[in-house]
Amino acid sequence: MVPNNGSIFDSISNFFTGGGDHIPWCDRDTVAGCEREASSESVNGMSDEQRSESIMRLSWALVHSRQPEDVERGIAMLEAALAGANSASQKRERLYLIAVGYYRNGDYPRSRQLAEQCLEIEPNWRQALALKQTVEERITKDGVVGIGITATAVGLIVGGIAAALVRRG
Repeated sequence: MVPNNGSIFDSISNFFTGGGDHIPWCDRDTVAGCEREASSESVNGMSDEQRSESIMRLSWALVHSRQPEDVERGIAMLEAALAGANSASQKRERLYLIAVGYYRNGDYPRSRQLAEQCLEIEPNWRQALALKQTVEERITKDGVVGIGITATAVGLIVGGIAAALVRRG
């Protein structure tokens, strides 16, 4: 059976663009809605628990945003909230979202480290396991691409030197 060219090109494209992760994205409208919900006017009259949930929804939306500045803001909010985690599950969830943020910003080693911290709290947590696997695949993929770029550069240098030697001789 011969694969069609479209699927081959899609696979190659996904390899180089990182289209293989399954971490959801969040659009600007969702972020804006969460910001409105968590604004000072909206949280008046809410219980502490409702206010905390509203801020967590905003943090989730920010770290899943396509906008790097949103992701940075979400990481900062979650890191600030991490100290106030009242339970292991709250700590685990905040660590996970921070790990997603670092993944989105391309800091894969930090993302993997945080996913591993989540797994120390709950070893079989599927989301953290999937994130860790996604991060490791991305690190491997980046390493392969880096090796390819280095090999190409070395080949061009060697070819240039060889051409220069041929012209001299």
